[in-house]
Amino acid sequence: MALGWLIQRTSTGEAQLAQQAFDEVRASGALVPALWFPEIANTLLVFERAKRLTVYNSTAFLSDLARLQIEQDDAPSTLAQTRWMDLGRIYRLTAYDATYLELALRTGRTLATFDTRLADAVRKAGGRVFGDAA
Repeated sequence: MALGWLIQRTSTGEAQLAQQAFDEVRASGALVPALWFPEIANTLLVFERAKRLTVYNSTAFLSDLARLQIEQDDAPSTLAQTRWMDLGRIYRLTAYDATYLELALRTGRTLATFDTRLADAVRKAGGRVFGDAA
């Protein structure tokens, strides 16, 4: 969802949801798994190589993110690894996506994602997805 703050979503509804998520993070901060930071960097690199972004765009975006209260989850990965595997198996997710699901479930926080498979897994597991009706 965070990349929707930089790359315009084709769906008007998704663009509005991305803006709402940005406003929420700006006001209240966010908690993300450690994986989030390299995922953001990797996507920016992919978009640069595809000429969808410039180095300047990426650098400015990372600078903007640094001004937000985005906090890295400090739970030891070694303790969560088995849980990621279990959740990945149950909900047929990648281990990467299972880290987001595990964090949302463990902390009771709402997950902001445009990934429909991950969002469905969060709902099935009893979690909340940003943008869903309360």
